[in-house]
Amino acid sequence: MHQLTGRSANALDNAALRTRIDALGPWFHNIDLGGGVTTAPEHFLGDYPTFKYEQFAHVIPADLTGKTVLDIGCNAGFYSVEMKRRGAARVLGIDSDDRYLAQARLASEALGFEGVEFANLSVYDVAAIGERFDLVIFMGVLYHLRHPLLALDLIREHVAGDLMLFQTLQQGSNAVADVPADHPFFVPDTYDPPAYFDDPGYPKMHFIEREFAHDWTNWWAPNAACSQAMLRAAGFTIEANPEADVYLCRTAPVPYAEHGPAAVYPSKGG
Repeated sequence: MHQLTGRSANALDNAALRTRIDALGPWFHNIDLGGGVTTAPEHFLGDYPTFKYEQFAHVIPADLTGKTVLDIGCNAGFYSVEMKRRGAARVLGIDSDDRYLAQARLASEALGFEGVEFANLSVYDVAAIGERFDLVIFMGVLYHLRHPLLALDLIREHVAGDLMLFQTLQQGSNAVADVPADHPFFVPDTYDPPAYFDDPGYPKMHFIEREFAHDWTNWWAPNAACSQAMLRAAGFTIEANPEADVYLCRTAPVPYAEHGPAAVYPSKGG
């Protein structure tokens, strides 16, 4: 089990810590808090999210000294703490679940990290933060949202200052088809629809009406082409794709911005 080591030792007694951990269960982030104490020893995914993180950690700047980080859907704060460990000057983790936020505060305390901030906000509320961040982490959230493209639009419009680390559940083909920038209604000189809509590599977002893996909040599962197309449409370029479902992105001009804001939902900004 990978251990996130804070800059100062924490004196929490292991038995007392175990009691506090159990009181906040269940945990989805299985974090090693030191001394052999983990938040979820019987986690169904095992050493998660550590084993996932180890596959893409190399694409994130190793030194975040002086940088600001926003962790959207921070859960128990694994990534928030890791970014603080890399020297970030400010880390703000947001989530709409108070229990997850309490878990995150406990984890950062037990690991000896000071100054990690946590707040109850949803991705739809990011305009209220009123600042841009050098790095936005948006992992494991998109497929839980009723309005996924809106979320990307709001992130780009209000809080993304440079980089975004993005991950989503993906289903279907990993192929990426070469599709035209402008789609005709029909194949020229016919009334036949263009064949590329049936190409496995055409951007597709699968809608899950009921449940996925017994979770009623899993609404969407894009294929790889759709994830990439949505990121571009929201105003991001993909700089690295270290895993099939993980993308390191950088802000770019928003397509068709001359026609007005892409995020047409009320911004709730100050």
